[in-house]
Amino acid sequence: MKALFDERQWLHDPKHFMANGTRLANPEQPRRIEVLKSGAEAAGCRFEAPVDHGMGPIAALHSAEYLVFLQTIHTRWQRIEGASDEVIPNIHPDRRTASYPRSAVGQAGFHQADTSCPIAAGTWEAAYWSAQSAVQGADLIAAGEDGAYVLSRPPGHHAFGDLAGGFCFLNNAAIAAERLLRAGKRPAILDVDVHHGNGTQGIFYERGDVLTVSVHADPVRFYPFFWGHGHERGEGPGRGFNLNLPLVRGTGDDDYLKTLETAFDHIRAFGADVLIVALGLDAYEKDPLKGLAVTTPGFSRIGAAIARLSLPTLLVQEGGYLSDELGQNLTSFLTGFQDA
Repeated sequence: MKALFDERQWLHDPKHFMANGTRLANPEQPRRIEVLKSGAEAAGCRFEAPVDHGMGPIAALHSAEYLVFLQTIHTRWQRIEGASDEVIPNIHPDRRTASYPRSAVGQAGFHQADTSCPIAAGTWEAAYWSAQSAVQGADLIAAGEDGAYVLSRPPGHHAFGDLAGGFCFLNNAAIAAERLLRAGKRPAILDVDVHHGNGTQGIFYERGDVLTVSVHADPVRFYPFFWGHGHERGEGPGRGFNLNLPLVRGTGDDDYLKTLETAFDHIRAFGADVLIVALGLDAYEKDPLKGLAVTTPGFSRIGAAIARLSLPTLLVQEGGYLSDELGQNLTSFLTGFQDA
């Protein structure tokens, strides 16, 4: 299987985030690249670098206002006396229709949903090339590849059209889906990260041309809290084109796979001719951000089940944080997917 990654994705090196009011080391570390790349290669993936497709595919879903913010905010932030090395918001508007401030502090609050997406000197370049890797992967699928893996890091599924959050800045899976849509395909996105893909849902929530399905830990007491509940079905033209399948905390392999069958029913009914999988590995039973209890062999079963949909499939990396088994879990998923 072909795989995509650009070395500039190493440049994002976040140091901190806050959880429960405590400043902690950020778990979205560059070393994830090394571990995931080794895991993919162990499953037979052959990596290549993407070409630069420019801002167009990114700006198709992310506002120009937001993209200017991402490109300039770190430099502007450093002009603030006593500012931290990383851009971390400390004030937020109560609604997206609030007035847009001119100050760096105010814009950080407007465009960063939480404290887990700090912006440092290399963040924009890394996020840009993570997105370009997803665009290149989409082009491979459009050109006839049956499957491809994108090591998108930083990840993307918590990023809305003008809002970063949850370690994410640009929504790589959504950008890939839009690219495939414009290539004449009918894409569905299946998100298997332990956290709901709230940014992906938000981008397509009022659209009926891309089906969004997310299988995740129930957000009633789990990040992202405000999105991912079963009653969220889409609005307007998107009504019925968003499906959330929240699972009880601690759900293991067998019940997870049963829930996937419901997801597959909707993907088939939508008539998708191409599938984008937002591939989180943090449903693992020992993941540091534990919510579910999928085992390493369970990831192989999940990969095989997805492959049996028999759709050209782009696998876009999302979560999965540093543990002894992270690389093994990716190997297990990719091996199951390819051997099905």
